Amino acid sequence: MTFFRSVYRLFSTMSKPQVVFVLGGPGAGKGTQCSNIVSKFGFVHLSAGDLLRAERSKPDSKFGELIDNHIKNGTIVPVEITCKLIQNAMEESAANRFLIDGFPRNKDNMMGWDTTIGDQVDLLFVLFLECSENVCIERCMKRGAAGSGRADDNLESLKKRIVTFVNDSMPIIEYFKEKNLVKRVEAGKNAEDVWSDIIELFKNI
Repeated sequence: MTFFRSVYRLFSTMSKPQVVFVLGGPGAGKGTQCSNIVSKFGFVHLSAGDLLRAERSKPDSKFGELIDNHIKNGTIVPVEITCKLIQNAMEESAANRFLIDGFPRNKDNMMGWDTTIGDQVDLLFVLFLECSENVCIERCMKRGAAGSGRADDNLESLKKRIVTFVNDSMPIIEYFKEKNLVKRVEAGKNAEDVWSDIIELFKNI
């Protein structure tokens, strides 16, 4: 019950936070475009992956080894951990507009979000950065070769992550499509052209 009371305290003193989910396969450009959105439109970027990697790196984290195993195997971290990290980050921020990047990644994530935070925020839409598997792999391999420091920027992990995305995340995107909440952007183009398309989606928010 402590988690639910904390969520209540977070949102009881402010108007509903506005949230945009940002989804796309590994290497689709989520981090790059989220940085652009933050700079131009004043959202706070919360990357589920970055939050998990930060938690993994803490020497005293009770979840570190579990998170590390999931990241290396390209599988999805239990929703209770991810939701808790996102909730903590929102609670620590003075902002009221959030990009939540790389979440929800599967049905379990979606149910966990709905149970804990979903009713307390205004979900504006889901930004889907659609990119081919070949482009995603090429980008991530270049990122790894350039010294990204990410344990999952290798071919074996990437293939697992892409399979996980197709099997688990694409049904979530289809779920939101049925609710007319998905805004799709072709992300295989160069970053500047992708950004121009995204500006059109955000400029009237």
